[in-house]
Amino acid sequence: MLLHELEIAGLKLENNVLLAPMAGYTNQPFRKMCRGLGAGLAFNEMVSAKGLAFGNEESKRILYTEEGESPKAIQLFGSVPVLMRAACESEELSKFDLIDINMGCPMPKIVRNGEGNALMEQPVLAEKIISECAKSGKRIAVKFRVGVKEGDRRAAEFAKLCEGAGACMITVHGRTRDKIYAGPVDFEQIREAKEAVKIPVIGNGGVWNDKDARKMFDRTGVDGIMIARAALYRPQVFAEITEREETPFSELFPAQLKETQELYGEHFACVFMRKMAAFYLKGRRGAAEWKRKLFSAETCEEVDKYAKQIFGGSEGTEITVS
Repeated sequence: MLLHELEIAGLKLENNVLLAPMAGYTNQPFRKMCRGLGAGLAFNEMVSAKGLAFGNEESKRILYTEEGESPKAIQLFGSVPVLMRAACESEELSKFDLIDINMGCPMPKIVRNGEGNALMEQPVLAEKIISECAKSGKRIAVKFRVGVKEGDRRAAEFAKLCEGAGACMITVHGRTRDKIYAGPVDFEQIREAKEAVKIPVIGNGGVWNDKDARKMFDRTGVDGIMIARAALYRPQVFAEITEREETPFSELFPAQLKETQELYGEHFACVFMRKMAAFYLKGRRGAAEWKRKLFSAETCEEVDKYAKQIFGGSEGTEITVS
């Protein structure tokens, strides 16, 4: 395994295994848990440049970090250069050590607005956005995909565009937009992107365990890897890859539930932790019935009760519903 400290324009990370920004999931308690399990950097959810400009209430929740959380990183999305630069220069983002520009999101509602992966089809605009954001004096990274549709080979060219415009790191998701999150990862294009630039390159896509991480490193030569969906199902993946002790869900879940409730309130915590428990159930016997019970829970106390029944035994124990 090619684990090592990672430096990004003077920002030093403990290791090169990163938690991806995931809308609706990478809130403070989840990031804290993943960092405790070994993640070298954990991104806040993506925030809208327009939302910041107009004081959107949801943006305030997304921006929350603890004083002791360091380093801090967030992902920013938008398509108006002046608004993107203003966001980078704003007081709200002043506490973040790294700002990642989203040029990879494949979701139709984002793409239709000319944001996310749509920017790969507008290289002049993409370059202008990166350049304007870099003028803010902040460390600017860019996350993008290998292309828009099957057969595209844009990764190396776009990597050079990002570097030339002032990005200090790029993350390359090894699938085209039309594949969303399915299908094989194009390791060759990630490798080509790595070889095209001198800034750190992070590989993303298809990393679910230590074996997958090794494959990403071996086949692409990237400087680091970024974990996304795998962390939702098993955040212990960070401990596995970084060779740390894997804390069981019987310990992780109660702490995450408590912190989520304290930070965001009863209703948010109940709804959010029902979803998280459902993710963590993957591969367990009786999962469908447990999910039905969980989603009927209306309080954090009920969620906690079911979680104790599901995860309370020794890790790996299969619990069936009577």
